[in-house]
Amino acid sequence: MNEVLQQLHARKSVRAFLDKPIAPADKAAILEAACAAPTAGNQQLYTILDITDQAVKDTLAETCDHQPFIAQAPLVLIFCADCQKWQDAFAAGGCQPRNPAVGDLLLAFCDANIAAQNAVTAAWSLGIGSCYIGDILERCETHRELLHLPEYVVPAAMLVFGWPTQQQLERQKPRRRAMEHIVHENTYRHMGAAELEAMLADNAGPRPYAEWLAAFCKRKYNSDFSREMSRSAAEYLKAFQR
Repeated sequence: MNEVLQQLHARKSVRAFLDKPIAPADKAAILEAACAAPTAGNQQLYTILDITDQAVKDTLAETCDHQPFIAQAPLVLIFCADCQKWQDAFAAGGCQPRNPAVGDLLLAFCDANIAAQNAVTAAWSLGIGSCYIGDILERCETHRELLHLPEYVVPAAMLVFGWPTQQQLERQKPRRRAMEHIVHENTYRHMGAAELEAMLADNAGPRPYAEWLAAFCKRKYNSDFSREMSRSAAEYLKAFQR
């Protein structure tokens, strides 16, 4: 296994950081790697918000499901799916563009998240840990005001970066699902109850599978934050459905 593959397999989420800044050269390398990511039609349908204001970090730590480590991270980046800048460029150039629609937003989400993953991979290669914060999609009205987001810009992902503590370095990475459950040949196939249980058995651990599944469904899928994320996503979508 070559070094790139080793790092991709070894990388894990880091939620506790040393009190050590990220050097400007390392930060630049992370951002440059993000902007070198594959992108639809070379449009780079994203804007990266570099959150340097501690007060904004403190607010995000509360609004994004009360996670204090967000405020403690030396580098916080928000990757926005941005359909606004091309709309503005087309209008400024007299092109009479249509309004951005849902398909444009989905493409921009792809661009933003591909760039985010490049940043994650670059950071890990430097010894810098990171964690995705999906909760940035929650509380649409608050985050729009906090980050001054125009109507055709949606926060696709937030990433926090920092030097991992020793405990984080030693913490075991959760095992991923077996390939036969994830890779389907040519067409999608529904998996039956027995195969789904086999796929998820590791997560249940010593608990009875049905008990673990019910608890996980309640804690994640049916949770208040999951419902809020869907409500906020629908709010962001309104601009793209006119």
